Amino acid sequence: MYTIGQVSEMFNLPVSTLRYYDKEGLFPFMQRASGIRQFSDTEIAALKLIECLKKSGLEIRDIKQFMEWCQEGSRTYELRKQLFERQKAAVEKEMEKMQETLDMLTFKCFYYEQAIKDGNEDGIHSMLPDKLPANIQAAYDNSHK
Repeated sequence: MYTIGQVSEMFNLPVSTLRYYDKEGLFPFMQRASGIRQFSDTEIAALKLIECLKKSGLEIRDIKQFMEWCQEGSRTYELRKQLFERQKAAVEKEMEKMQETLDMLTFKCFYYEQAIKDGNEDGIHSMLPDKLPANIQAAYDNSHK
């Protein structure tokens, strides 16, 4: 069993956030001793999932719905699966956008390294748009769609 302070440190979350999650019913089986929350491995696992879903862009009300579906048993498997499929697709789309951003940054680092080395941008301009080194060309192409 863990105290709220220990869990707060473990997840780098404010105690107030953990209290809010509890108030919202995200830890339906949490035990209390003299009114003090005791986090078991069940709550720790739930919190890992909650944090994952939050990072994926899911709102607390939707996470609460998911937790309710879990309590309803096997008849909600399809709903839960659909939720995860939606969030997976959203994360994949965001990752594509982030890859484009990373590729632009990679290209620009190369661009300015070359310009610094040459003392001007003429050399890099002569490589554009399709005579760059292979890895930089791939980054350039992806970031200039």
